[in-house]
Amino acid sequence: MTSERTPMTKTLGLIGTGMIGGALSRLAVAAGLDVVVSNSRGPQSLADLVAELGPRARAATPAEAAEAGDLVVATIPLRAYDRLPAAALAGRTVIDTMNYYPERDGRLPELDEGGTTSSTLVQRHLADSRVVKAFNSIDFHHLFIGARPVGAPDRSALPIAGDDPAAKAEVTALLDTLGYDAVDLGTLAESWRSEPGTPVYVQPYIPRQPEGLSQEEAGRWFFESPIAPLPAARVEELLAQAVRGPAGGTLPAGALGD
Repeated sequence: MTSERTPMTKTLGLIGTGMIGGALSRLAVAAGLDVVVSNSRGPQSLADLVAELGPRARAATPAEAAEAGDLVVATIPLRAYDRLPAAALAGRTVIDTMNYYPERDGRLPELDEGGTTSSTLVQRHLADSRVVKAFNSIDFHHLFIGARPVGAPDRSALPIAGDDPAAKAEVTALLDTLGYDAVDLGTLAESWRSEPGTPVYVQPYIPRQPEGLSQEEAGRWFFESPIAPLPAARVEELLAQAVRGPAGGTLPAGALGD
């Protein structure tokens, strides 16, 4: 349960409007939040998304979205993390959904050497912000369809990580608003436990795929499949099973760009 002193999010700023960003903007509007969406191509490129989202949404530049949001989601390719507007994000809680995919991001030696995590790099760049890792361990489709109200028996949980307890409380409250429980896995240094290749990453939220499907049939099945509910206790078990291996993962199909 979150503290009564945890600030309520009324406006969610999003930097990046790809698969995860689009899903989060839709969940936020459905939950009664205002959203300010942005990407690297400019507000004019977001006209269709804003029209779909309705009067609670508007498009802006990344710096404007950073300044407008009570919470701000950074959901861009990791290779561009150092282009996040650090000055505009100063003093903000920033939700980092980014994962390291070398085929898209190129090799990042600091990550390949295993001495840090991608979220630690983001926090280093956003030195005056409070970074919380979240929404990186589930695919966009099941994130969108998996939201459930408080108390629902099939409500799922998502792991979060961060160094600031108050910031994690804010993000926990946002997850609750959007339809998910949160499992605190620890600090940003421990956030590798929810990264690609770990037991909690993506697959537990997807039902078992029928055997013998063609590539086309598998793609259709994916978009028709329900979420496999994953309660907090099971998320905790999967996080505890994680063993740190080589950094980086394989990019999920369709998860390109911002």
